[in-house]
Amino acid sequence: MTVSKRMAGGAGQLHEDADLETASEDYARRFAGDVGRWFLELQARSTLELLSALPAGSAILDVGGGHGQIAPALVGAGHSVTILGSSQACANHLPARMDGAAYRFAVGDLRALPYADRSFSAVTCFRLLPHSVDWRHLIGELCRVADLAVVADYPSSRSANQFANRFFSFKRKVERNTRPFELFDPGEIEREFGRHGFGVGAERPQFLLPMVLYRMVGSHRLGRLAERPGRWLGLTRYFGSPVIIRADRRRSA
Repeated sequence: MTVSKRMAGGAGQLHEDADLETASEDYARRFAGDVGRWFLELQARSTLELLSALPAGSAILDVGGGHGQIAPALVGAGHSVTILGSSQACANHLPARMDGAAYRFAVGDLRALPYADRSFSAVTCFRLLPHSVDWRHLIGELCRVADLAVVADYPSSRSANQFANRFFSFKRKVERNTRPFELFDPGEIEREFGRHGFGVGAERPQFLLPMVLYRMVGSHRLGRLAERPGRWLGLTRYFGSPVIIRADRRRSA
């Protein structure tokens, strides 16, 4: 299916097995080194902050989480984590990435999650929305199986990503394995969650400047310094990307 709305890097044929790419070793190399670890540490810390109200032992479903970016932190916080992948191949590198942490892995259709309504206290979904063949349907499924909250990330169209089409070839030269991705206006994300009885209760925009610049420079220390003014001035809050949000089930839903 071809997605017709705006795409960073050009339109393309997308598939609902996009988690195969993010579960690969090639993708993991994008987060190698000090800069990559900085990216993942901030992502994990933000996620734990958003889910801090959950009691230890809560059941969490990590949809498309074969990349192992979030699950270790969730397990470390005492939660019971199930990782759902579109195929068994998504689990190939999980044992090493989980570093002995206890988790479950299941294979299922990401367009029809193989769980009953409200089966998990919370659902997480990272690196999947901007590559999904039908992101609205995916959000509906995330909400359906979540009892309390959904935590997901997306690239914001209010950020420097709006220039991504123009600089996509440069980005590919630096990162080598980047791919087109869909941009989202925060309002449309809020409206879509609202359609399923959820309200965005909190958000954590990650970076004011494009992540590719920090990969190019190769210094997390310079990256941290470069990001400080935007955080102090409140610019990251409005123009940062990717944005991690927590959507909460409304009491009446």
